[in-house]
Amino acid sequence: MPTPQSKDAEQRMKKAIEATLHEFNGVRTGRASPALLEGLQVEYYGTKTPLNQVATITAPEPRLLSVQPWDKGVVKEIEKAISASSLGLTPSTVGTIIRIVIPDLTEERRRDLTKVVKKIAEEGRVAIRNVRRDAIEAIRKAEKAGGYSEDQSRDAQDEIQKLTDQYVKEVDALLVEKEEDLMTV
Repeated sequence: MPTPQSKDAEQRMKKAIEATLHEFNGVRTGRASPALLEGLQVEYYGTKTPLNQVATITAPEPRLLSVQPWDKGVVKEIEKAISASSLGLTPSTVGTIIRIVIPDLTEERRRDLTKVVKKIAEEGRVAIRNVRRDAIEAIRKAEKAGGYSEDQSRDAQDEIQKLTDQYVKEVDALLVEKEEDLMTV
């Protein structure tokens, strides 16, 4: 029977997987993806605002992103944010629509991005292990307080370890998928 600690740990591990996946989506592959620009902050009436809150981001073609601001006055700010980002993209504006052509990745850039993706995956694994540590600590405290017997505590800790192994494997699978995606020409 799942313990309250294992239910909480599983929820937190799922969130770590979601965060890792979100980070992966921000790493550029050869294809256009609206997720590529979602993290950009735009100066909007004196406030830093996420780009996806001031404009619609679409990928009408495999190598093209289209950004359509809801307010015409923010077009220049969006262009500045895209140009200043570390994505290496150059926006071109036609009227109020900003188009961004996604250039082909060089072999060297692909290898650099693979290193970045491995670092993101390791951060995901560390987050999952931190959840495990917190859950096991909570179980041990409950055991000392008389909430669990020694056997129940050991079983609960084993369950937490199984969850940890399962979610670390999931991060590894996501990493392999993203690496293949990056290295595909």
